[in-house]
Amino acid sequence: MKIFAQNRFSILLNFLLIYCLLGTIIRLVLFFLSIQSIDFSLFNFSKIFGLGLIFDFGTAVFFSLVYGLYLLLIPSKFIGSVLDKSLTYFILFFTFFITVFSFLAEFPFWSEFNTRFNFIAVDYLIYTYEVIENINQSYPLPVLILSLLLLTGLFFFYFKKTQKFEFVFSDKMKLKKRIIYVLSLLTISFVYIQFITNKQAETTDNLYVNELSKNGVYSFFAAYRSNELDYETFYKKLSNKDAFAIIKKDLQQKNQALLSTDLSNLERKVINSSNENKPNVILICVESFSADFMTEFGNKDNLTPNLDKLATESLFFTNLYATVTRTIRGMEALTLSVPPTPGNSIVRRPNNDHLYSIATVLKQKNYNLNFIYGGDGYFDNMNTFFGGQGFNIVDRNRGNPLSDDVKTKRINIEDNEVTFENAWGICDEDIYNKTLKIADANYATKQPFFNFIMTTSNHKPYSFPKNSIDMPQGTRESVVKYTDYAIGKFIEKAKTKPWFKNTVFVIVADHCASSAGKWELNIDKHHIPALIYNLPTKPEKINKLVSQIDIMPTLFGYLNWNYNTSLYGKDIRLMQPNDERAFLGNYRTLGLLKNSIFTEINDRKESHQYLWKAKTKEMKALQNQNKTLLNLTIANYQTASYRFKNGKMKA
Repeated sequence: MKIFAQNRFSILLNFLLIYCLLGTIIRLVLFFLSIQSIDFSLFNFSKIFGLGLIFDFGTAVFFSLVYGLYLLLIPSKFIGSVLDKSLTYFILFFTFFITVFSFLAEFPFWSEFNTRFNFIAVDYLIYTYEVIENINQSYPLPVLILSLLLLTGLFFFYFKKTQKFEFVFSDKMKLKKRIIYVLSLLTISFVYIQFITNKQAETTDNLYVNELSKNGVYSFFAAYRSNELDYETFYKKLSNKDAFAIIKKDLQQKNQALLSTDLSNLERKVINSSNENKPNVILICVESFSADFMTEFGNKDNLTPNLDKLATESLFFTNLYATVTRTIRGMEALTLSVPPTPGNSIVRRPNNDHLYSIATVLKQKNYNLNFIYGGDGYFDNMNTFFGGQGFNIVDRNRGNPLSDDVKTKRINIEDNEVTFENAWGICDEDIYNKTLKIADANYATKQPFFNFIMTTSNHKPYSFPKNSIDMPQGTRESVVKYTDYAIGKFIEKAKTKPWFKNTVFVIVADHCASSAGKWELNIDKHHIPALIYNLPTKPEKINKLVSQIDIMPTLFGYLNWNYNTSLYGKDIRLMQPNDERAFLGNYRTLGLLKNSIFTEINDRKESHQYLWKAKTKEMKALQNQNKTLLNLTIANYQTASYRFKNGKMKA
């Protein structure tokens, strides 16, 4: 360290060395934590640590700019003064604090998502209440903060001791020389901003190799900049004419007739011959509920006895896949019945009111619509989105008003209705009890109701009411069993209500508990359960390959509804084997699984195809791509993106 202690800017040079060393150590630890999922080779090893060093260096330069600009702007007469020393120590301590914090924060983030910081981390900064409370309830926050400050202090004092600050403070560097140093930092920063992108780390099919090659802070700001992705700019395209021709042919089922020849108008008339049924519908969107929690899919721990029993009495979807890996994407799929467009969820975007959705169909049938959420629906813009589709809002309401342009009824979940609450909201039992009250009130009006419930219990910190189940607090398995227990209790209470016989229950997960795996998109990590209970039809296992977006159109089919639709979801009753497909994606990579071939397109205008081996849960890259499936994949995502961007998705 001491060899560089010649002037004020030597402090920055030494910081660059320390940062890159720490970055390499963190990368090495994450490497060994993930070694079983890495395709090990000398090339991959060199890529991870060589390219990783480049990203670490660039991040360290950005950190250094703060102190570099300070040294440029400070007048020469103040150099070495008490003010100069105080500001120097403050800036350096704060820089070390952010450095230590960002490195340590990568471990829990990597543990949950197996990626560097991404758009999820960006969202976490927006919804600070839920995130801080979640951290506080999951970890000993005072101990964490104290440890963080202590570790920062140790780094700072060691750095201060080795740099001979009494010497560098006496260095009266002339302005011209300071300008040269700062221009060097700015030039390097400019090169990184313009030419070094996170995408350049994504050169292999192995997600772990790509992510380990990155730097967490660099990835965070890359995600911040790319949270909105324009399909036409970043993805493979067809002509709009060809894309919409493919989609119209693919979406039209045998009981449908196209209503328009307009290019982007997907409206079809759905005609069912039998008499329509209009039961009440309660849709339960279960937080983070993977298929493999259930006995049906091989779980041996008996975590879901209630759902296992309900499955035998329901239409039970055994081959259903979540479109993406976040709650708002699951709600988007169930409500809008649309493939996951790149970038932010439509739930989070502006101008997302009055879209053609299941609410459009339900309102045609005179349903009373309620969105019921155990936390504050301000989170992830849920209240604005659901209110904009015509739902009444039932939530915890921590003082966040609805947008002025959202004209809807809001019902609070009061303190006296809550027996247990954590960072994300009230426990599942409480939200179901509130739902029973809402259903009772709706039933009294003699108007059919549709209640969309979003649960919160199956989420870190994995806490739930004491004495509800015979398992300890704080584990995923325990909270899964509590989730199942609460559903069972809710159904039993609902059976005592006069509206039960004429009420259908749809139970479906928003996404899996984890999306981590070897590939950019891991198909088995999208497999979720779903069932439709209390339909006046014979229980049945449905083994067809389907997506979340097909759930509600299928229900409408079983109810024999005649209606107009612009939804991308299909009625699975009418699906032929060649019609089966599932959409899977994240905010940048988009995919379609069909005929055991998984087609993937990304924001580098690339496409890949893999053979999906469901039994072994493995994918094998295909050298020769099936152009028909590639065009179908592009057409789905291109047209969905085009329609929302150009206001064609409006009801």
